[in-house]
Amino acid sequence: MPTPSATAPASSACLTENATEKYAPKLFVCTKTDAGKLLWMEQSESKRVVDARAAAAAKVAAEKAAADKAAADKAAQEAAEAARQKATAAEAARQQQAAAAAAAAAAAAKAPAPVRPAAPSGCDPNYAGGCVPIASDVDCAGGSGNGPAYVRGPVTVIGSDIYGLDNDRDGVGCE
Repeated sequence: MPTPSATAPASSACLTENATEKYAPKLFVCTKTDAGKLLWMEQSESKRVVDARAAAAAKVAAEKAAADKAAADKAAQEAAEAARQKATAAEAARQQQAAAAAAAAAAAAKAPAPVRPAAPSGCDPNYAGGCVPIASDVDCAGGSGNGPAYVRGPVTVIGSDIYGLDNDRDGVGCE
């Protein structure tokens, strides 16, 4: 059986990245070039190419990280500014609402109280449109109430419905 002889890398195909081939006294490494082609390179040259590629990749990664951080910082600043503007607008709206409420209260304090027409003598001032007598209990005439006093409706409730004449609470009793 013949003894195998050393093969020069040029005569052996470089098919797998990082494959090695010894060609005395040097070691050759199958290395991908910048163009993407696999090529036998002496070990020190292969290391230089691989290190340069790693450095370039690290630089790209660092630049991307810096750009991402800058974008995140800008977004955070914009969000903080938007929140500040929203808070300022809310405070201005609150102050405007408080001023409007104070103005309405002042106007209400200056406005004269509405004057109710005086009820005829012996009629309850909580009702208008008919004389509701002042009694211990008043019911609608023709209804199921038990008196002792009755009123023919309809009557408008202008105060408190003390006799419960407005069952549906629409402001008109004994309909």
